[in-house]
Amino acid sequence: MTEQTSPACIGIILDGNRRWAKAKGIAALEGHTEGLNNLERAVGWVRDAGVEHLVVYAFSTENWSRPQQEVSHLMGLILQVAREQIHRLIEQKVRVQFIGQRERLSADVRAAVEQIEGDSKDGNFTLWVCLSYGGRAEIVEAARRLQQSGEEITEESFAKNLWSAGMPDPDIIIRTGAAERLSNFLLWQSAYSELFFTDTLWPDFSEAELKRILIEYGTRERRRGK
Repeated sequence: MTEQTSPACIGIILDGNRRWAKAKGIAALEGHTEGLNNLERAVGWVRDAGVEHLVVYAFSTENWSRPQQEVSHLMGLILQVAREQIHRLIEQKVRVQFIGQRERLSADVRAAVEQIEGDSKDGNFTLWVCLSYGGRAEIVEAARRLQQSGEEITEESFAKNLWSAGMPDPDIIIRTGAAERLSNFLLWQSAYSELFFTDTLWPDFSEAELKRILIEYGTRERRRGK
């Protein structure tokens, strides 16, 4: 077998917030709030596992078509993070970076995103948040940038023009909520990711389940086409 190393980056598709709320007989918006709370916990679990990068799918380009009330609530949660939770992450030396179509965000959300990135820039663990993000849109934008630059087109130059430039390709991608698809998440970067799908809804995802996934990851042989 090939040598197995610890993951440098873990990606998570945060799915199941609305179904979690429905099962409990509460408003869907409360599910998103609990999902955000669980994300803060997950940062600690991933970091404690010795992983230096976590990238999460928080809001896709397709999510803009959801009911306006839900979209407004999700954007409001970003502002809530800026005001209430980001200081705890900064104290833990967590650097937060956002990747996606920032031009679609409202002015107040864009300002919050920029403030979070600036205030957390000295962290030694990076949380990458895919916000207003779509893998196909990212690839198209990278191609446009590369064409405008006139630089030779290679895999390396293409990767430098992605929104996620500087982020390691995820060794592991986890999707909660039972669906077994990537749903436009990190299409370029996931070429050799190990995929894990769980029926657990995101608000119920736990450190114990993460540890089980990491154990299974350690048993897999990663050839990368060799």
